[in-house]
Amino acid sequence: MAIIDVVRFDGLKSRDWLIYKYPSDQLVLGTQLIVQEGQVALFVKGGMMADIFYPGTYMLQTENLPILRTLVNIPFGGRTPFSAEVYFINTTVRLDINWGTSDPIQLIDPKYFVKLRIRAFGQMGLRILDAPTLFTEVIGGMQMADIIKFDKIKEYFRGLLVIKVKTAISDVIITNGVSALEISTRLESLSERVKEQITPEFEKYGFSVSNFFIQSINFPDEDFDKINKILEDRAAFEIMGDGRYATKRSFDVYEGAANNQSGVAGAFAAGGIGLGAAMGMGASMNQTVGNPIQREDMKVCPGCGTRIPASSKFCPECGFSNKETVCECGTKLAPGMKFCPECGKKV
Repeated sequence: MAIIDVVRFDGLKSRDWLIYKYPSDQLVLGTQLIVQEGQVALFVKGGMMADIFYPGTYMLQTENLPILRTLVNIPFGGRTPFSAEVYFINTTVRLDINWGTSDPIQLIDPKYFVKLRIRAFGQMGLRILDAPTLFTEVIGGMQMADIIKFDKIKEYFRGLLVIKVKTAISDVIITNGVSALEISTRLESLSERVKEQITPEFEKYGFSVSNFFIQSINFPDEDFDKINKILEDRAAFEIMGDGRYATKRSFDVYEGAANNQSGVAGAFAAGGIGLGAAMGMGASMNQTVGNPIQREDMKVCPGCGTRIPASSKFCPECGFSNKETVCECGTKLAPGMKFCPECGKKV
């Protein structure tokens, strides 16, 4: 049996290692144990954690292996062999642990009433605060390889991270009524909130959360296009005013009807508007564009309440006829009258 004189682990080129299992469990009293800064060494016998060593250099003797001595019959004197597994645990801070939501959060934006698929991404920092707790709660139940990296641990806690982040974001959007377009101003407070919630959970397993950041909250471009259309229409309404915006929207309808294969008449007929009304509406719109009507020359349509040019015979919004009619008794009737005020006959 080979005699081991020194047990140590100088680390890897990268700092992403979490646990390193020393490749031999055949040790002897008198072996030198070297624990580097940023490490602790655990002695394990039969799956049970025995002794722990912090940074420093030790000569393995029965005096500094009190628990292991009770588990193994180690006689005094000489270079007595004994078996025990040695694990080196990285206690330095790992600041570049990336996380992200595996599936989107589906929410209705409280300001624009558009369904959005929101994702969040960020970074966090972890360090091992309690190595014995980590070993008994997490490592002891894992399939032990020679080296375990931080990414392996991140997989175990991914569900916790995602549910806490989703809950925090949903609460701000739904409960506080913050639009997804404005939530970027809340990243700092959201990050602090999630950190406070996950810290106790990580401490249960021996970890300390050094920092936690939500770096971005975003949603697909096609979802943003829906909001962008609403913003464009709102801007046009505010710039053009009520009447001119209604006129623009009417032109959009006419343009769509003209491009329709069934023609203008078919489009208006499908909408419940007669061809004559459509023609009158087109003439009215042409007059409006060619000769802008002053506000004092406008009137209110009795059919839908829209302000229209006083000279219009038909309402460009609802097609209501604004022509004067004459009762059988010869009395002139104003548009919209249902009974003759002179003879009482129904119009």
